[in-house]
Amino acid sequence: MSTFNPQTRIGILGGGQLGLMLLQAGIDWNLTVHILDPDAEAPCRHLATVFTQGSLTDYDTVYQFGQQVDVLTIEIERVNVDALEALEREGKRVFPQPSVIRIIQDKREQKQFYRKHNLPTADFILTENRADVAQAVTRKPDFLPAFHKLGRDGYDGRGVQRIATSGDFEKAFDAPGVLEKAVDFEKELAVIVARNEQGQTAMFPTVEMVFHPEQNLVEYLFAPAAVSAAIDQQAQEVARKTAEAFGIVGLLAVELFLTKDGQVIVNEVAPRPHNSGHQTIRANVTSQFEQHWRAILNLPLGDTTALTPAAMINLLGEPGHSGTARYEGMETLLAMSGVFPFLYGKKITRPFRKMGHITVISSDLEQLRAKAETVKENIKVKSDE
Repeated sequence: MSTFNPQTRIGILGGGQLGLMLLQAGIDWNLTVHILDPDAEAPCRHLATVFTQGSLTDYDTVYQFGQQVDVLTIEIERVNVDALEALEREGKRVFPQPSVIRIIQDKREQKQFYRKHNLPTADFILTENRADVAQAVTRKPDFLPAFHKLGRDGYDGRGVQRIATSGDFEKAFDAPGVLEKAVDFEKELAVIVARNEQGQTAMFPTVEMVFHPEQNLVEYLFAPAAVSAAIDQQAQEVARKTAEAFGIVGLLAVELFLTKDGQVIVNEVAPRPHNSGHQTIRANVTSQFEQHWRAILNLPLGDTTALTPAAMINLLGEPGHSGTARYEGMETLLAMSGVFPFLYGKKITRPFRKMGHITVISSDLEQLRAKAETVKENIKVKSDE
């Protein structure tokens, strides 16, 4: 293990809420953190040691930013990988590795990676355009219902269309994508895996995610997941094998389907801190954000044990509201025991924009679910306009 040096200059590509929570965890260790983000008012702006406004996808901007730091990491996958590869060749420590980011940036590459490494996943067909989708289903009519996903640049539910019948072909993207057979699932699960340069691996407990029915965003999650010990073990093992197949240094969030016949299969992955781990700030011995620092700085990984059952509710902008954000119901939440709001510092709200999250803890699982529902009903992000 290398000697810990808080003066090591760490660069983060991206200054949104994940970067903000990384910074908050890094303050405890007095880390020196540089941030690059295109938004002059990014949430990280006022906490970063050095803040640079600039594009995450421009080669020269990313390359020059990387020259100023010793270790480079990300909080978002949409970054210029060519620049990261050049920096890595020149001796910069880049985690997760650019080769991992390159695969994960393209859902087509992701799916082929799972198949190549014998990782369980839904059946899929690669498509080049909208016409390809129609032709593929004509050849395999039993493939529907399915989801058409953009190969690149889809995130937070964007870039996904459900194709239930031949009448839905016009919804398909007229761009390279992947047609993925719909999974008849019982639950959606997630496991976050951490891995350092020594190959030490640590996994957070399996969580259960509930998605917004329209926006395909995580609406709330429960930790631990309400599954049997055998299913939990299966989820943990699939996640571990996935992280090891990538050989990632850092965090890998593995989103999973639990099928109706009791199988756990990979849906998608993210090579960074993830929405499915926000509750770890209050509910686990080590948070996912501290764990990310441990992994990329090649330090011993922290204890991931859950201290208490927890729920996490995403705080999304209300439909019909765009403008300066105001928060209704904060007084109600703050009067409740075991309820912890986290606001992301975004001045402007939009419909379904992630504005914060709320962690709820309780040793009683029924009480936990009831409190989560109360929170969900009482907190609203609206605009003054």
